[in-house]
Amino acid sequence: MDKQDFYAFHGVCGVYCGHCASGNGRIKDLAKELSRLTAGLLDYKPDFDEFDFSEFQKGLKWLDEDFGCPTCLKLDDYWCAVMKCEKVKELKSCLLCDDYPECPKTEYQRGRYPFVLGHHKRVKEVGLEQHLKEERKRAEAGLLLHDIRKY
Repeated sequence: MDKQDFYAFHGVCGVYCGHCASGNGRIKDLAKELSRLTAGLLDYKPDFDEFDFSEFQKGLKWLDEDFGCPTCLKLDDYWCAVMKCEKVKELKSCLLCDDYPECPKTEYQRGRYPFVLGHHKRVKEVGLEQHLKEERKRAEAGLLLHDIRKY
């Protein structure tokens, strides 16, 4: 795997985007597949009574074409304080910064995704590359961000 692929789901802020069904593209893929699988249903049963099938199809099309996270690494105009940090440009990840646990720029991430403090600690123990390998395995095993974040 080349470096581009390796870091594809690496959120600079410490969140692993591969755990997010939007960030990893799973929602888009499933919407496309569900649209394909249900395309002929209107011919089969044109009257869905209490279910507006055309609106359902519009929703699937929206999920496939317009929904999704561009990931912070692909944005041109950063809205997040993390991406505006001068250290990030040099370090490539907040998890490599000693100031991470108290940094005001990562306050949102630490509040909504408290597990990122564990990510910071783990990177100190094994390095960023090994940490990302571990998170990728967890994502491949089915871990989803909405299962572990706080609302």
